[in-house]
Amino acid sequence: MPHPFLTRLAQAPLLVDGATGTLLYAHGIAFEQCFDALNVIQPALVQELHEEYLRSGAEAIETNTFGANRLKLEAHGRTGELAEINAAGVRLARAAAAQSGSNAFVLAAVGPLGAHLAPVGAVSPQEAHDVFREQVIALAAEKPDALIFETFGNLQEITQAIRAAQTVTDIPLIAQMTFTNDGVTTFGYTPAQVAHALTALKVNVIGVNCSVGPARVLPVIEQIIHTVREDPRRPGLVYFSAQPNAGFPEASGGRIFYPSTPDYFGDYARRFAEVGVNLIGGCCGTTPRHIRSMRLALDAYARTAPKRKSAISVAATAPDAKPVAHEPPTQLQQKLDAGHFVISVEMAPPRGFNPDTVLAGALLLKQAGADVINVADSPRAQMRMSAWAVAHLIQTEVGAEAVLHFPVRGRNLLRVHGDLMAAHALRVRNIFACMGDPVASGDYPQATDAYDVVPSGLVKLIKHHFNEGVDHAGMSIGAPCSFTAGVACDLGARDVAREIKTLHKKIQAGADFALTQPIYDISLAREFLRRYNSEYGKLELPLLAGVLPLASSRHAEFLHNEVPGIMLTDEIRERMRRAGEDGRAEGLAIARELWIELLEFSQGVYIMPAFHRYEWVAELLESVRAKA
Repeated sequence: MPHPFLTRLAQAPLLVDGATGTLLYAHGIAFEQCFDALNVIQPALVQELHEEYLRSGAEAIETNTFGANRLKLEAHGRTGELAEINAAGVRLARAAAAQSGSNAFVLAAVGPLGAHLAPVGAVSPQEAHDVFREQVIALAAEKPDALIFETFGNLQEITQAIRAAQTVTDIPLIAQMTFTNDGVTTFGYTPAQVAHALTALKVNVIGVNCSVGPARVLPVIEQIIHTVREDPRRPGLVYFSAQPNAGFPEASGGRIFYPSTPDYFGDYARRFAEVGVNLIGGCCGTTPRHIRSMRLALDAYARTAPKRKSAISVAATAPDAKPVAHEPPTQLQQKLDAGHFVISVEMAPPRGFNPDTVLAGALLLKQAGADVINVADSPRAQMRMSAWAVAHLIQTEVGAEAVLHFPVRGRNLLRVHGDLMAAHALRVRNIFACMGDPVASGDYPQATDAYDVVPSGLVKLIKHHFNEGVDHAGMSIGAPCSFTAGVACDLGARDVAREIKTLHKKIQAGADFALTQPIYDISLAREFLRRYNSEYGKLELPLLAGVLPLASSRHAEFLHNEVPGIMLTDEIRERMRRAGEDGRAEGLAIARELWIELLEFSQGVYIMPAFHRYEWVAELLESVRAKA
């Protein structure tokens, strides 16, 4: 008969708690103290922290026994209390579940020895086996629901731990390795090597925890899942787990802080669930607030997710089965689907090959609160670095998700296909389909600007071909892509009827969102939406309304008189004229006022910084927050 814990994992993603150690530190327990000994020294505190996670929605809690092995306890002079400390850890977790009226599962935590195995260190494999067996005996006596081996970097060490446990108990085993930013463990093992080794050991759950944040853990666990799927030797059912850190720790004022927000963890909880992770939680830096956000995200996922098999038990997909996209929806798509307000900022690639200034600007924008960075492609037909490269660098080096502007002008169908596949391979999956500026107005007017598809055709190609795993001719491209497609919309267009018809065509092609031209006259936007609703019904497409803060009266007049698609009201032009030398401050005030009015019909803003002054965007975001 299957163990209840494994039966539950098969039903839906299970939420485990966060970092008990982080909460202990927040309660004044110094890192130098023996956290595990608190099970017998301050049991009420340990139990209360377990209850905090349960109240936040955790369905499983780990015992406070991560370092309760003989070698680590010896450093604190507590070797003689090993059995008592471990047993108390399980009992406190059980008591917390009972006090909370919860049927939460208790996972008995076992961490590394704290000393290296030979030949790197002095601990022999047999000694390691004996030390782990001693701790597991003490834990198993209290009948936890599973043993969780976590934060191991050495496959040889976790192998001894698992084999020791298998001589003592038959309860489910969870084996989690920790990976660096480079995607390998601290001992250099790849995800594939870890997957093969742990599968051969017949553990029930294979996972990743600690060291890095969700963005680094996700591709690693995906590789592990893929490797296990393709391994014909796998025995029985295998489940998967992910418990990332809340980002990379930062020290300030003598205290340790982790940067990842609860909302960020909520977004990734859904992403982990979508790729097939069964046990989801957090490690260092994750608090009850993070768990609460993950609870809400997983509950929302449960209401909308299609039924799926949650464990790997059969060989690869049948030859005639429809292929499934390897990637979950982008973070932008998830925010749009969840109804979140999205802040997007446009950046232009550099004119040369040095991206440092652009990356510094992207980091500033991310820290200021931007959700995504839009990377323009040769704006105004000027020669610049490939937007592909910049978008990729922003995502990999800054950690901010990018939206790649994809002008169809100047691209034949072959180049469109190649560029789309290149973007997906670089994990740039938010595509903004646009026409692009005529080359006659740019640096190389003699260049050709012929094209084979219009923006609505590009959206259709993306959503109905590439995202289905085929090219324009219906030939397989190997697997479905997972692009999110955006389109342009001018709510102040001179030919409103034509713009409405074009927008509707883009929506029918499968557009996921729209970026508008800068809006200075809200009445024009309202009239556009009224006419659209009258002709086609309520506009459901998420709009990210254009915001371009004015820098001076001269800047305002230039935009109004020389830039197609931008019209300022007489009132705004007069305000900027009267502002004189205080033009930038007045422009900021106008942008803030417009932002508030745009909330009426938009799901976000699309900020276009004047003169690449990204610090002005940070000032605007701070100003809006102050007025909220």
